[in-house]
Amino acid sequence: MSTSAPGAERPWVPVDPLAGVLADLRMRGTFYCRTEATAPWGMEMPAFDGCLSVHVVTDGSCRLEVDGADCELQVGDLALVPHGRGHLLRSDPGARILGRADLLPQDHLGEHYSVLRLDGGGARTAMVCGVLEIDRPGAAHVLDLLPPVVVVGGRDAARAGWLPVVLGLLTDEVRHGRPGSEAVVTRLADVLVIQAIRAWLDGASAGPGWLRALRDPQIGPVVARVHRDPGDGWTLERLAREARMSRSTFAARFAELAGEPAVRYVTRWRMHRAGVALARGARVGELARQFGYESEAAFARAYKRVVGTTPGAVRAGSAVPTGPGTAADAVSRGP
Repeated sequence: MSTSAPGAERPWVPVDPLAGVLADLRMRGTFYCRTEATAPWGMEMPAFDGCLSVHVVTDGSCRLEVDGADCELQVGDLALVPHGRGHLLRSDPGARILGRADLLPQDHLGEHYSVLRLDGGGARTAMVCGVLEIDRPGAAHVLDLLPPVVVVGGRDAARAGWLPVVLGLLTDEVRHGRPGSEAVVTRLADVLVIQAIRAWLDGASAGPGWLRALRDPQIGPVVARVHRDPGDGWTLERLAREARMSRSTFAARFAELAGEPAVRYVTRWRMHRAGVALARGARVGELARQFGYESEAAFARAYKRVVGTTPGAVRAGSAVPTGPGTAADAVSRGP
């Protein structure tokens, strides 16, 4: 029998807004391939809608090309391609593309794991490559910030200690396929992606958007409050009061940092949180009350205006909401 007081706040509820967003990030399906190649070699990674790709170089080096960006990956580097885009991997810029990775001959060692060998006779490269299906509603707010490819340098990841440990656990699970392995692999994939995103966020020079606003010493605490309590009656006057700024100064500063008016941001954050809840089965009426709408119909109209689809469609799984983040458009290397 519980001894906690009625309505007591759970101690594990995130209070850091970034922690809260990252806590929503979940993978729903994974497939991993261990690639062993000798130069020259090249392969196409096809586009997978609603997925992200992860590549970790465990030996040698290779090149990754996506959306016109070209980056070299060294041993220990991790590359994240977050928007489901197709991309190329090859030993050097002139290497011929041998085909799509999923159609090349390979040894399937289990339902979610294969070994792909490409023999050009030259320098050796080894990689672990993964395609991860995203729980899009929970991930959208962060993923929409990310550039076409995020690279976390192997030296930094190894120094922090997380990449070798997570990759070793993940490789062991996908290789042996023990009971419950799929659940373990998807959770490890969550950790791998979150760590990569966190490394990028630590070193990102963010343009306008919620992340930039969050880092401002006056506006940031207000964004944090909105993230924690989106259903409160946030008005421009109240937001400015929280920041201890005049209404006009706060409005101008917030718009400069976030790239949109404060009240619009509050509405979009509410709809992001509502989208996460709807995808997990929350009732529309409950969310209308939670976010301060007079009626279910008023909430539904606001949701469709912001998100572009109805809350009922999201709850039924026939539509996927998009997030309120701002997409970046350059290659970024983690710290």
